[in-house]
Amino acid sequence: MEFKNSIVSNKIRIISAKIWASKLTWIFSFALLTAISAQISIPLKPVPITLQTMAVVLAGAFLGAKNGAYSQIVYLFLGIAGLPVFAQTPDASVGIARLFGPTGGYLLAFPLAAYLTGFIVEKNKNYFTVVIAMFAGDLVIILIGTLFLDLFFLKDFKLSLNSGAAVFSIWTVIKVFTAAAIFFAVNKNSAVRN
Repeated sequence: MEFKNSIVSNKIRIISAKIWASKLTWIFSFALLTAISAQISIPLKPVPITLQTMAVVLAGAFLGAKNGAYSQIVYLFLGIAGLPVFAQTPDASVGIARLFGPTGGYLLAFPLAAYLTGFIVEKNKNYFTVVIAMFAGDLVIILIGTLFLDLFFLKDFKLSLNSGAAVFSIWTVIKVFTAAAIFFAVNKNSAVRN
């Protein structure tokens, strides 16, 4: 009997280790996806337009609230460590200093946005809810980023709203519907394979 309990215990540990390794792999994969998407940008000042926010909401949708947020925390730590994962702009600082620059509020909002998106998607995975979740995640990024930009840099709320939020409006709509299409295409294909 003790031998059987030992075998079962070992199997449970092996399965738990595989699940955890799989979660870590996905967390790091979405951190990398966010880093890659940061390199696809339209260099506007003070904040460039990038595909990062699409990667952030996809992380939340695919990984769930906690793991989606973890992926963005990993992404931020990679950037803080000085790796070139943040959007490349000519006059931007490197490493942790980037979090104190004009884009700092947007970057710091990534974990929260991924968490919110994941939290909503965990409750309901229908198309309408996923789109709303992704818009909510993007809204968090834009709201925190704009307030940070206004408070620490521009000190003119109308200017901050124009250059930190309004400029992203059309792009946000495009990115959210693209992210939702990706989410459902991947989920449909994985359901077919299972």
